[in-house]
Amino acid sequence: MKYNSNFDVDSILNTLRTINEKYPEGSPEDEAIRVAAVALFYVRENKKLEDYREFFRKFYTPAAEYVTVSQTFATREEADAWLASATPRDGELVRIAGQGFQVIPQRGGQGFRFLQTPLPDELAKKRSNDPAKK
Repeated sequence: MKYNSNFDVDSILNTLRTINEKYPEGSPEDEAIRVAAVALFYVRENKKLEDYREFFRKFYTPAAEYVTVSQTFATREEADAWLASATPRDGELVRIAGQGFQVIPQRGGQGFRFLQTPLPDELAKKRSNDPAKK
């Protein structure tokens, strides 16, 4: 499940305050809610809210959603031309004619080459077409 990492801190603190009113002071629930509220307040006051938002987003986002394709090419020839003329990064993911590839160093260390690496959407499609999974 994805949550909104751009949440309104004041709204969250008000919600925690409203929930906390339902529990007696000193109860385990009161303590948990107070600790959570103060932690959020601390993050905001110490100018770490954007860092926390990024952590929050990563915490609730499936790993597959972090896979980003940097380039898309219609043909292998286009991809090879880019690889030869651009400055690709080791590990960069590209899509060539609908298939995923990773940029890796050539053996010997001179230049780069492509290693076929299925992307999450390719894997999901393959799983959905697998008769053993149906």
